[in-house]
Amino acid sequence: MLKSRIAAALVGSLMVFGAAGNATAQDTIKVGANLPMSGPNAELGEIFSRAAGIAVKHINADKMLSKPVELAIEDSQATPQGGVVAMNKLVSVTKVPYVLSAYTAVSKAIAPVGDRAKVVSINGGAVGPDLAELGDYFWNVIPLVNFEAEVLIPFVVKEKGLKNIVLIFVDDPLGESVQKVLRAEVPKAGGKLVGELQVPRAAQQFASIAANVRQLKPDAIYIASFGTQVNQIVKQLRDNGVTQQLMSYSAMSTPSIAELPEAKGAWYTTQSADFTTSALGQRVAKEYKELSGKDANAYVANYYNAVMVFGILAQQLEKAGKPITGTNLLEQRRASPNFDLIGGKMAFQQNGTVAAPVQIQEIDGTGTGKRIK
Repeated sequence: MLKSRIAAALVGSLMVFGAAGNATAQDTIKVGANLPMSGPNAELGEIFSRAAGIAVKHINADKMLSKPVELAIEDSQATPQGGVVAMNKLVSVTKVPYVLSAYTAVSKAIAPVGDRAKVVSINGGAVGPDLAELGDYFWNVIPLVNFEAEVLIPFVVKEKGLKNIVLIFVDDPLGESVQKVLRAEVPKAGGKLVGELQVPRAAQQFASIAANVRQLKPDAIYIASFGTQVNQIVKQLRDNGVTQQLMSYSAMSTPSIAELPEAKGAWYTTQSADFTTSALGQRVAKEYKELSGKDANAYVANYYNAVMVFGILAQQLEKAGKPITGTNLLEQRRASPNFDLIGGKMAFQQNGTVAAPVQIQEIDGTGTGKRIK
């Protein structure tokens, strides 16, 4: 069932993302996408690729560039090994100047490949703080988890009075990054990290974790994982009698978690992404709903924005008579770091991260959630 759904999504992707007609490689400008299109993280890969495809469609419809843009998707399977294989193909065979990335472990694995080839990688989904340190050719359009925690933890500890916190984190660079951040942010806010429970990346059974949480008696539980593992952790905590406040980062914005009855009331942080206040946001939200049947979320904004950053920079290069290469894209971004996209103005810092507002959402059973701060 899952395989057939993903296959259908990929076929749809090719129809939406490809340049018109029987265009040859010389007739198009290719943008790479190194995303999880199979396995337990395919739901996110579908969200990322659909959003990117809408941006490609808009670039081509608005004739921003001299040739149509085409999105070349390779399946990272959300693993470092899969990501490196996909990245090598995009760099050496497809020869793209710009690649969409996701997941902390994958991003850290592919960054050296892009750096050597002078190909830009741009992340819209991973949040590990060390993604700010992967070199000139690795960029982020999503606030990293240290910025998200600086918003969420004071809200939880100071405003809500939930001082004792347990961390459940995946055995992965993402989980380890969140562990490091919470060790700093929780005491700073006046709280206490009373437990740190690590789970294997492939684990799907969490009764023993729930038992440990019950014994620790925290006020709140922070979940630092991704994909279907988050769903299972939430469900099994509730099924095993854990009633305390749940919280996480933007991984909780996926539709399958937003629609999970056991997740109702959970808090999570995302980049601010208001699809109602601008014509662009409304346009993207409408087309995403028509394509997927789901409401747009912050990940949709991130991957739409990531492709539009390419479109805007490439347009500026063409006007200046310069080829669209990774090196020229980097130089142009440094010269013109500000972009007006979904969520408002986005400014790249020198290290390739962005300054952008963060919001706190609550899962309310509607499938979209509500902003609480």
